[in-house]
Amino acid sequence: FDRVSIQQWIDSGNRTCPITKLPLSENPSLIPNHALSSSISNFAHVSPKEPSRPRTQQEHSQSQSQALISTLVSRSSSNASKLESLSRLVRLTKRDSLIRRKVTESGAVRAALDCVDSCNQVLQEKSLSLLLNLSLGDDNKVGLVADGVIRRIVAVLRVGSPDCKAIAATLLTSLAVVEVNKATIGSYPDAISALVYLLRVGNDRERKESATALYALCSFMDN
Repeated sequence: FDRVSIQQWIDSGNRTCPITKLPLSENPSLIPNHALSSSISNFAHVSPKEPSRPRTQQEHSQSQSQALISTLVSRSSSNASKLESLSRLVRLTKRDSLIRRKVTESGAVRAALDCVDSCNQVLQEKSLSLLLNLSLGDDNKVGLVADGVIRRIVAVLRVGSPDCKAIAATLLTSLAVVEVNKATIGSYPDAISALVYLLRVGNDRERKESATALYALCSFMDN
């Protein structure tokens, strides 16, 4: 329920609460909770002293990630440049939640989704891996769905390379941790049937990941 995710949800045309399914007004207004924001800000600035070297490494990673994000979102960047940026962002976002948050708030998600649509299989695989890392943060799961990631995943499950199909199925499993996403994924045309097809004809890794995704989705009764 952070503001960025709420705004993404509303901007995508949704007019229900993603958790309770209760209707929202036609033009909902977001009212900031300044008291809570101030408390969070004060808490964030009160932290124990850390060794200087870890802090320096973190600052370096933050600076590095900003340059990589800029390359990824730039329309003038070549596919080779985007691939290099994606590869390095995948490594940075694997364990660093702060960089994951920075990537999602920078507009890089849309750029990564565009790369998923690419005919370049390596570019597609790296962009899916980045989206999978971003989905590790619970506050990103609803936002990714609102941004249209499900359509891309289903397309990859149908026609992607074996590695891309496996990552796409794993991404669905990660997104399905949030209850409302289970309903959204299950109601999407061909999502479950694409997983079942992969379970039937895929290689060992594809079958394992599709089975795991189906198991997660089927805890929701309608699915």
